[in-house]
Amino acid sequence: MTTPQRPPFPPRRPRRGPNAAEGDGQATGPVPVATHAANDGRQVAGQGHGPGQAHGHEAEDSDHGSGGHGAGGGHGAGGGHGHSHAHSHGPAAPVSRHLRKVIAAILIPFAAAVLVGLAVLWPGGAPAHERTGVGFDRQTQQATVTKVVELSCQSANAPGGTPTGDTSTAEGSSAVQQAKGECKRATVRVDTGDDKGRTFEEIVQPDQTRQLHEGQEVVVAYEPSAPKDLQYSVTDVNRRLPLALLAGIFALAVVAVGRMRGLMALVSLAISFLLLNFFILPAVLQGSNPLVVAVIGSSAIMLIALYLCHGLSARTSVAVLGTLISLLLIGMLGSLFIGWAALTGNTDDNTGLIHGLYPSIDMSGLLLAGVIIGSLGVLDDVTVTQTSAVWELHEANPAMGWRGLYRAGIRIGRDHIASVVNTLVLAYAGAALPLLLLFSIAQSGVGTVANSELVAEEIVRTLVGSIGLVASVPVTTALAALVVAADRPARAAVAGAGGSAPVRGGRGRRRKR
Repeated sequence: MTTPQRPPFPPRRPRRGPNAAEGDGQATGPVPVATHAANDGRQVAGQGHGPGQAHGHEAEDSDHGSGGHGAGGGHGAGGGHGHSHAHSHGPAAPVSRHLRKVIAAILIPFAAAVLVGLAVLWPGGAPAHERTGVGFDRQTQQATVTKVVELSCQSANAPGGTPTGDTSTAEGSSAVQQAKGECKRATVRVDTGDDKGRTFEEIVQPDQTRQLHEGQEVVVAYEPSAPKDLQYSVTDVNRRLPLALLAGIFALAVVAVGRMRGLMALVSLAISFLLLNFFILPAVLQGSNPLVVAVIGSSAIMLIALYLCHGLSARTSVAVLGTLISLLLIGMLGSLFIGWAALTGNTDDNTGLIHGLYPSIDMSGLLLAGVIIGSLGVLDDVTVTQTSAVWELHEANPAMGWRGLYRAGIRIGRDHIASVVNTLVLAYAGAALPLLLLFSIAQSGVGTVANSELVAEEIVRTLVGSIGLVASVPVTTALAALVVAADRPARAAVAGAGGSAPVRGGRGRRRKR
């Protein structure tokens, strides 16, 4: 066996052998060549054939060593060129220890501050108050409609007499319809509470949107200070069964498609609801600053949801940092424009009832807290998607520098921005559709509608949240690109020591020889 010599430069074109193919220098006959992927351009010897030069291309973070496919050209006694391309696929290698320390130095104090905030602001429960009997502030029980009888509305409303008045108005038309139409007398049985088994009668007018039927399960309100025959009244329908069935279908769909990741998403969703019901809402009712409570509560939800669903890794940590920066931006913009637009947060019966029961609650702060919590879910989606996109781009092309990663990632983010912002705006518009319809009926101008506090709240909520979403794309993409680019030299050196990965420069370019 002779040691191969370096061919002259430029190499002379050898004579074609009997097994040589013209064009790509690849032998047509069975000419095996032992190749080893190397990025420094060193030569490898062919078996019994002329010396060859190997050009190796190998993906970083390899789990399969240097296995690839190579083709060597045999040209009789002349020199040939062998090409080896090694493509490996596997899970992303962990980041360097130094980078993990940097990320931990940022996130560990933040997580510790969140835990301290939870401990300091954790409430003992919602403060007690005397029920007003208005809206949701009523005692309710479960009941069942046992009997429904039709009768004339005139006999059912006999004490009121026949109505007279202007039938062109909604009130007058309804009164005439109630006098001449057919009403229903429903017998309702209370199924829970101290008065279980007690029955009462309810008159259902023909123009009521909710008509009762026999066997229907309903929710009844109880007012102990009212006369005995008027203490109970039907307020709603029992929807527990269809809602529970729909929730079960949702859970099955998430687990069937997402498998273990979907199961973890459901667990994090349950924890989010627990934090909302047992920390955020009671703490606000006890008089804590709504903005501080929202920031601490949403931060805890973010940490639990992201790490539980996506694992404890540098990729998830970058998404956490991007989400945190975007939440801070949303908080600052929301505070600025809510104060500048003089939004009080007290715009409907529910907020008015809250303010009446707990005058110490800062309603504008509660509005800002709602903006932050409402934006958190969509922010998680954007930041995780952008971080994963940059990581996958790096796995596909390890030689790409951070600028290239950022440019490629931001192109993906632009498509994401368009869909997410549109989704957020339409979600708020759909929630306010009855209100917008009311303004349309009143033939109010766009400026008049937008200037009303009820609509201005939704505009500020939508635009502030959308600005935070848009900003999260470049912020998270830049963070992910910098982390991946800064970590590549250390990882390449470790892999090169094991002989399974190429050694590249700090910016991902081949070293010049």
